[in-house]
Amino acid sequence: MLPPTYVEGFHDLEAVKAMEYRPLGKTGLLVSKLSFGGGPLGCHYGTFDEEEAIEAIRQALKRGINYIDTAPWYNNGGSETIIGKALKGIPRNAYYIATKVGRYELNYENMFNFSKEKTESSVNNSLKLLGLDYVDVIQVHDIEFAPSLDIIITQTLPELSKQVAEGKARYIGITGYPVSILEECIKKSNINISCILSYTRHTLIDNTLIEYIPFFKAHNIGIINASAPCMGLLTNKGAPDWHPASDHTKKICADAVKCCKDHDVELAKLAVWYSMQCKDIATYLVGIQNLKQLYMNLDVLKNGITEKEKHLLQELQEKYFCKITEKHWENKEIQIYWENMKK
Repeated sequence: MLPPTYVEGFHDLEAVKAMEYRPLGKTGLLVSKLSFGGGPLGCHYGTFDEEEAIEAIRQALKRGINYIDTAPWYNNGGSETIIGKALKGIPRNAYYIATKVGRYELNYENMFNFSKEKTESSVNNSLKLLGLDYVDVIQVHDIEFAPSLDIIITQTLPELSKQVAEGKARYIGITGYPVSILEECIKKSNINISCILSYTRHTLIDNTLIEYIPFFKAHNIGIINASAPCMGLLTNKGAPDWHPASDHTKKICADAVKCCKDHDVELAKLAVWYSMQCKDIATYLVGIQNLKQLYMNLDVLKNGITEKEKHLLQELQEKYFCKITEKHWENKEIQIYWENMKK
């Protein structure tokens, strides 16, 4: 069955037929199993070619990916602007798009602002950069960094509810690294939260998300699982300098990368395939900068991995990943943030 986003004359029909679509919780949106992450179209993952990035977005949509995620935080490099350029001329009903509020600048003083006023201006600015009248999902970005969860519940979420009422967004989501705070926010808020975005918590090194899935399912909350390659840690390129994982974890992952290179296999491919095996996740959001990355992820989705690659994956788990004792970096970034804010 073709998804509601299928547009005759724009889409590659066979590619759309080959794509799997899943319901995103209570939204009624039918989203592609693989979705397009706009995070790498900022300054956080190195340089990239803007024209190729635009083409990658357009090709992703033509081939059946129908969910795009971005944020003002990624605009330090132009994510929303680049996506806006890519979407020009593409039928609005051919895709769903999500952006965020709450996280903004690289400097600590202006990095986070969850106030009602900033939330309102952020939504308007995102729509302007994207060249759109509305987004399908508006999300509160990294809610754990708010001075208290009460600010999210009493200011940010009610303002987003107002934006939905005004037609600037259709559904509300929340994102964060600690999955526990996403659960707590849903329990405490009377605003209709439709989906959560959890990143790097269902990967080759950390499966924390799995224990929270029953709660989200019980509340009909759509689950977006982002960054199976663990923000670059599980890629042959390796983690960016700012990556918050411990040196011990980084060293083990670097050893795994060397093993992958010796076998001429891209670790990110194995990481994405492994993560995609969960049936309860609506969509797997993978950051994409170029056509090579797009085609690799589409290939994993369609064809899986070879027997040789499965054997290598097992070897990596037995020789390397099982030695990782610090599977996450929860509270580490929050601590650094508040230490800098006190200076």
